[in-house]
Amino acid sequence: MKPVTLPPNQPRQFYRGGRAIAEFRTGNAGRAEEFGPEDWVASATTLFGQDAGLSTLPDGTALRDAIAADPVSYLGSAHAAVYDTSPALLVKLLDAGERLPVHVHPNREFAQTHLNCRFGKTEAWLIIGTSDSDAAVYVGFKADVDQAAVDAWVKSQRSDMLLETLNRIPVRRGDTVLIPAGTPHAIGAGVFIIELQEPTDFSVMLEWENFGLASRAEEQLGLPSALALSCLDRSGWSNGRLASCVSRGALSGVKGARSVLPHQADPFFRAVQVVTDDGVTLEPQYGVLVVLDGAGELTGEFGDPVAIHRGDTVLVPHAAGEVAIRGDVNVVRCLPPAVG
Repeated sequence: MKPVTLPPNQPRQFYRGGRAIAEFRTGNAGRAEEFGPEDWVASATTLFGQDAGLSTLPDGTALRDAIAADPVSYLGSAHAAVYDTSPALLVKLLDAGERLPVHVHPNREFAQTHLNCRFGKTEAWLIIGTSDSDAAVYVGFKADVDQAAVDAWVKSQRSDMLLETLNRIPVRRGDTVLIPAGTPHAIGAGVFIIELQEPTDFSVMLEWENFGLASRAEEQLGLPSALALSCLDRSGWSNGRLASCVSRGALSGVKGARSVLPHQADPFFRAVQVVTDDGVTLEPQYGVLVVLDGAGELTGEFGDPVAIHRGDTVLVPHAAGEVAIRGDVNVVRCLPPAVG
């Protein structure tokens, strides 16, 4: 089983974006789709309540079905013993062509209790581009907020109050941000990221008025809106808490291999940047490679080399064995949580 270079997989979304994805993958931003701001890479996950979102292998088989037919080859025996046929990971390229609405994702406990799913949606953002110097994201409340205030802002759709009470964090290429489940957040316009997340599409909106999401007022995730919104963490974020989740310049051009996320991300996913001009060998492990810069090839006992260059996304099955990265390349290796 050899590494597989995957084509774009951009299910239609409610918000605009996609130019940065098109430029990254093809060098031509003019090929972007207006409502294609997310490229779901190696996805065995669907959009909530829909069939869209699954990645397809070159032979036409859905990746989810291929893994289900041979989980040990794709995921490894240790991973399959814990997570069965789930990769326990979803990777996206996300280009915010406009500011995303303030929203929140449930944690595992909420998902198990109310959504019959073992996964919540903790996520992390690896900033790989911004379209202007004032790019920013919004993470967590500045101070504790009581339920009545949140209910009033959401009911009246006070976007100004929601944004004012969140921590606005300027970002630039190289920064990383961990978003624990339950954290209210939004991504500002012009921010281009690699997103690692738990493999669900569980989002609860605090804003909808200007995003064509009016139906979210009464029900979200198939639950009464009030129940869905109870997954929100209303506590204030201290400077120390912010510092533990925001890493400045974690993605760099320094040669070597290094983790780019804080340790508290490890139970959910891992991200390792590999920068090399003389080769590096990766141990057998299911993962997704995103090539940030350069060109080279992947070699191993799987047969002919697999060429890689900037903009490629590559699925590496466990059964590919040891994989060597050759060439002058800058790669992010996205991995599921460790087991054992």
